[in-house]
Amino acid sequence: MNYDILSLRYGELSLKGKNKKGFYDTLFRTVKKQLQPFQNIELEKHFDHINIRLNGHDHEAILHALKYVFGIHVIRAGIQVEKSLDAMKEGALRLIEGDSSIQTFKISARRKDKQFPYPAYEINNELGGYLLENRDGLKVDVHNPDVDIKVEVKPYYVNIFGKAIKGPGGMPVGTGGKILLMLSGGIDSPVAGFQLLKRGAVLEGIHFHSPPYTSERAKQKVIDLSRRLKEIGGEFKLHVVPFTKAQLAIHEKAPANYAITLMRRMMLRIAEKWASERGALALATGESLGQVASQTLSSMHTINEVTNYPVLRPLISEDKVDIIAIAQEIDTYDISIRPYEDCCTIFLPKAPKTKPSREKAALFEADLDIEALVAEAVAGIETLDLRKDELDLEDLF
Repeated sequence: MNYDILSLRYGELSLKGKNKKGFYDTLFRTVKKQLQPFQNIELEKHFDHINIRLNGHDHEAILHALKYVFGIHVIRAGIQVEKSLDAMKEGALRLIEGDSSIQTFKISARRKDKQFPYPAYEINNELGGYLLENRDGLKVDVHNPDVDIKVEVKPYYVNIFGKAIKGPGGMPVGTGGKILLMLSGGIDSPVAGFQLLKRGAVLEGIHFHSPPYTSERAKQKVIDLSRRLKEIGGEFKLHVVPFTKAQLAIHEKAPANYAITLMRRMMLRIAEKWASERGALALATGESLGQVASQTLSSMHTINEVTNYPVLRPLISEDKVDIIAIAQEIDTYDISIRPYEDCCTIFLPKAPKTKPSREKAALFEADLDIEALVAEAVAGIETLDLRKDELDLEDLF
């Protein structure tokens, strides 16, 4: 089927009251940017949707390009015909021909050209009768049809749309504020980042690197994950924290079973300070309740004590199998499972505390120069702007 037009419907954005224009404008700019490679298309911004005139481009390629443009609720593919009942009848039949999944239908006509001599109900009747006569086994179902054929009578032509295609949903990236994502290199944190992008956040990543205990390959893995998040969200900066000194200090001076708790508290302190400098209003992690020792409720309660920033945990109620399924869908899984250690997997105690207390954590931190360690780590942060061509460190090995 060769389509002439795609119609992008807003869904949730339509509920935004007086703010909706800003959301619409952001979505339109994102669509325009994403479709820059398709030189012959034409975009039309309307009150509650965006139309894309394909002008010969393959609609499947356009749909692929829009796969992660959040804010699009539904996409309808359609054809354009001349303004006559006969052309509309043939067009409606052409849209459902060969699709055996369509057994029931309804016609929904809108006559935007009030000079057109047939009212909407008469268009519905004429087209519906024609489809019933020319498609065996087809039935009308006005409540739950397999396809709702939308007909738009314009001043100079008619658009006819067939089945609705589910869009990515969510909110346009850029409408949800800036968040600093703690990116470890594992499976969970990129998925958490994806979920936040879907809700319109602008993301920057912060990664804790502990050479020589963690390798350049581990760092490269995080860079590759960041690039994937950039492909989805449009922009992404990665900040790499030199964490060796802080981690060694915790390893040497704190009880082994509290090392994970103190390390996570140190990370939050550094992340909060850097988020403040970057203008981010929240931190985010890929934590899921009960998954590991640092992700029990007691651990999160103790770790959260050191920051006044909101700590967002989009995966908190997700099962691991569901997180893996999303990682596979967004093409981060194969990167995440590369066998290169990150700083959270070195100096691991045999029995980490699963119910740490704030009082004991503070007691064990008394021997650490927290302020100096945080300041030194923040001062050494390396920022990678992934819009530029970075050296592919994999080529070095």
